[in-house]
Parts: sequence; C-alpha cells; structure tokens
Amino acid sequence: MIKKEKIKDLHYSLTGSISADKIQSVADEILIEYGKKVKMPGFRQGKVPLSILRQKYNASAHGEAIDKLMNTDLNEYTADKKIRLAGAPHADLTAWEIGKDAEYTLDFDILPTLPAIELEKFTITKKVAELDEAEVDTALENIRKSRSLAEKQDENYAAANGDVAVIDFTGFLGDTEFEGGAAKKHHLILGSGSFIPGFEDQIIGHKKGDKFDVNVKFPSDYHASNLAGQDARFAVEIHEIRKHILPELNDDLAKQVGQESVDALKQHIRNILTEQYNDASQREMRNELLDILADKVKLDLPETLVDQEYNMAKSEFDRNHSHCHDEKCEHKWDEKTERRDAERRVKLGLILAEWGTQNQVEVSREDLQQAIWAEAARYPDPKQVFEFYNKNQNALAMLRGMLFERKALDAMLTHVKTKEKKVAADELFKQASVR
Repeated sequence: MIKKEKIKDLHYSLTGSISADKIQSVADEILIEYGKKVKMPGFRQGKVPLSILRQKYNASAHGEAIDKLMNTDLNEYTADKKIRLAGAPHADLTAWEIGKDAEYTLDFDILPTLPAIELEKFTITKKVAELDEAEVDTALENIRKSRSLAEKQDENYAAANGDVAVIDFTGFLGDTEFEGGAAKKHHLILGSGSFIPGFEDQIIGHKKGDKFDVNVKFPSDYHASNLAGQDARFAVEIHEIRKHILPELNDDLAKQVGQESVDALKQHIRNILTEQYNDASQREMRNELLDILADKVKLDLPETLVDQEYNMAKSEFDRNHSHCHDEKCEHKWDEKTERRDAERRVKLGLILAEWGTQNQVEVSREDLQQAIWAEAARYPDPKQVFEFYNKNQNALAMLRGMLFERKALDAMLTHVKTKEKKVAADELFKQASVR
C-alpha cells in the first residue's frame, strides 16, 4: 500500500508498506507453484509439503513476493493517477526481516503529457527540382558500361583512361624491394583511383609488352607507416590491354534490362529519378518539421530517458574512438553539446510516439517486409539480412520504431502548410544528405 508520495516535475518518489501476513501469503502461493515442479528425495513430484518448501526456499519466495506486491501497488497507483512510467523504477527496501512488515520506496520518472500541436500553423518548404534529361543519358551510359566487354587489343594499341591493363609490378624504395609491393598479372582499371595517386596516369599511353618504371610518392597518411610519405619506384610490365567495347543502345539492350524498347527504358529511368527527387524532397520536409517541433513544442523531459540516450551515445563514441588517443583524435566528446543532442532526440521521439499513437499511425507487416527487402537489396547476400532480423527481435523492434516515426512525420506533414521552392537537383540531394 502506498502511504506517501513526493512529486517533482516528472519525478515521483513513493513510500509504501506491505504487511508480513500479505508477504507470507503470496510467498506461500509462489512456493506451492514451485512445489509442483521441484523434485526432492523422499517425495513424489508435486507432493512436497509446504513446510518443507519453506525450509529450503522461503527466503527467495519472500523476495519474489515483495517484488510482486510492490509492482501491484505501483500498477494500481499509476492507473489511478493515469500516468505512465518512462522506465523501470528504482526500488529500495529498507532493512527487512522475514516475519516483519516491509517498508519500501519506489523512484521513477513518468512520461510527459503531449500538449496540443497546431500543425496547421506551421509552414514547410517543399523543394522541387526539374528532371534533367542529362541524368537520363548518364543512366543509359552507365547501363551500357555495365554490359560492356573488355576486348584484348594488339601491341599497337596505347592504353587509355578506362581501359584494363594486365600488369606485373614490383615496388622499390631506393634499390630495395619492399614487402607487399609486388603482383603478377594484376588487372588494373585505369582511372579507377585504386592505386597510389600518379600510378595509373603513368600507365596511360603504354602498349602491350612495354617494360618501364613508374615513380610515385606514397601519401603521408598511407596506412603502412614505413611507406607513408616515401618516394617509390615500381618496375612495370604490361601483358595485356583490354578496351571496354560498349553495346549499342537499342531495343535489344533495353530488353536485357527488362524493358521492351529504348523509349520504355528511358521512361523507366525518368520514373526512378522522379521518385528519387520526391524522396529527397520529402526527407528535407521531414527534417524541417523536426526542427520546428524541437523548437516550438514545449515538453518536460524525463531525466531517465535523457540519461539513457546520452549514455548510449557516449558508449558508441567510445567504441568508435577506442583506437586513438585524445591528442590524435579529430573528434572529441563535448558533454554539453552531446547532452543537448540527447535531449533533442528524446523530445522528438516522445512527440512522434505520442502523436502517432493518438492519430492511429500503425506499422503494418507489409511496411516491415518492404523495409527489410530494401535493406537486403543493398547487400551481396540478401539472405543474411533476412536471417538477422528473424533471429534478432530487438533489431526488428528498432526497425519498427524507425518506420513508426517516419510514418508519424509523414502523417504530420499532411496537416502543415507548404510552399514550393524550385532548386537545382544537386542542391536538393546535397541538403537531403546532410542529416
């Protein structure tokens, strides 16, 4: 029974008591249930006398009974006050002995009540970009490149940017060959930037059978410290040069990628690009609305949730920067800034959760499946993504939460005023990728 309450903002401290008789009664109920399963020498399963069970398990049963009775008191209190916990309460049981009344305190934060949000008073900018046909041409060219054939060229052909050079190379510092600097018949795409700056440029213009030196300087931040900033010479021999031959842009090529004609392929690309433009614009509108909600909605925050968010961010920061020392780290933990960011995330999470619930926002099974499919499509082995979510219910719950917040935001956007602003496509995508 709750006897005393102390309330400060969202923090509650309750003092209560439980009679010894009530504790013993509930402990006996727990012991009886336990006795149905326990096996003890000299007794059939389920037939162990309560007096024997008390001798062996009385202390643990009393502990479970007190937890159960405190939870009952708490549930009755929160139901009566119409409040919701922001997290698990901290329980403190004053010095207690079996056979005596139990005195306890419960400390916890509650979730705030969301004030009315007059979304109709907010104006959001909707950025609109016109589709540039040059993007369609670029996409068509990429499709041709993806289906190009690298054909071997004769000894009279000089290597050009984009060609594949099949080479042997050996690296030297001065006259000494260094470890890891040699390979045989390596396929190098010229212009790919996969080698040290300047290496690929010096291959261009050479022909099959050429043997020559390439002189380069390793970058100062090169991962191998013994090579960083060093001048190096590579002895190179070209075995083959392969030129990418692009297929003709015709209906046959269009059919290879699932379209009936070149015109149908172009329209398909326009549709995809238009969808990408719309998605980028929608992300910008969501971000702007989040800024408005964070600024305009006044909401007390449970310190419990802010602490949890802050501590999770700090743990992630520490994991990501465990390899460097303070004097070498580019990014340092700013407690004030990170605390403010944690408060913002908690505030927005509470607003979206409460508003979404009040307005019947739901995440359907189809929503989850589409999100998992979209993520799986980004990986070489999609099966691993499906297995991950099947085995990890916490990750699935986090994904559901993200989808819920996004759907709540999109639902909110249907209530705000919008004004269109024409922008260049690169500006739209640059802004959408910032946050």
